[in-house]
Amino acid sequence: MEGPVKQAYHLPTTAVWFITGCSSGIGKSLAQLALSKGHRIAATARRLGDLAYLPDDDSRVLKLLVDVTSRQSIDDAVSAALSRFHRLDVVVNNAGYSLRGDTENAKEDAARHLVETMFWGTVHLTRQAMRVMREVNPQNGPQGGVVLNVSSMGGRAAFAGNAFYHAAKFAVEGFTESVSKEVRPEWNIHFCLIEPGGVKTDYAGRSMITIEPHPAYAAPDTPTRVLEQYLQNPDLTKNWSDVDAVSNAMYTIVARGTAIPLRAPLGPDAWGMLKLENEKAGQLLDEWKDFSIGVGKEGLFETLGFLRGQ
Repeated sequence: MEGPVKQAYHLPTTAVWFITGCSSGIGKSLAQLALSKGHRIAATARRLGDLAYLPDDDSRVLKLLVDVTSRQSIDDAVSAALSRFHRLDVVVNNAGYSLRGDTENAKEDAARHLVETMFWGTVHLTRQAMRVMREVNPQNGPQGGVVLNVSSMGGRAAFAGNAFYHAAKFAVEGFTESVSKEVRPEWNIHFCLIEPGGVKTDYAGRSMITIEPHPAYAAPDTPTRVLEQYLQNPDLTKNWSDVDAVSNAMYTIVARGTAIPLRAPLGPDAWGMLKLENEKAGQLLDEWKDFSIGVGKEGLFETLGFLRGQ
């Protein structure tokens, strides 16, 4: 069996979207877009008041209070969505924030909470989505669906001052790539890692928690201090991608009726940085080829044909 699933995906005309992190930014924009297209949405947030932009008298809308660090909260929300809509077609793991600063000075509980939110929250909801798309959806329509896990260009390229954010996003990337290769093609379950660059959201505002600086890193040319100077620029977001452009791209990936890509870099900064990272990785492999191959036995790579097909 080859994976991940390569056949085309066809979005139902009244698809059900389950989206986390809908209080602002990408989640809010995507929820509004899906609703405008005639779809049904289960929109989640930590505070129901943050979902006031959605109508209260529309049967296509379900507002849910969800703490993605709580497995029970996720399970309850999925159950509520199934009670209302009886299926899930597109599940979007979007909830998240950033913890920026000197890694040595980070509080462990703050770092763990970030990973719980951005990695384990994604894991729990993704596993629920897989079960629903395989076992529940066929009871009232086509089997399968799409899981969109919002990563970042920071899920494949790491920069100073964001160690725990990158750790969580790298984990989401590895998890998603692996599970995308586990599902059987006939289940029609697709996965896509959304990898935006800078987006005009609250990422650099209320969605960013700052670590108290460590005195050892006080020099202004220290990479994390350079990052801080960049983030303090009043024109910081001027050239960042518009949030509606990102949500439109995400919708198009799902709705265009073709195969779903495993990864979707969004924005010229994301494309450029990831292209550069790929080139650097290729150069490193070439430089260390003989040294690396010399560690093992000849022919070992050829025994992994079953993995290479994935």
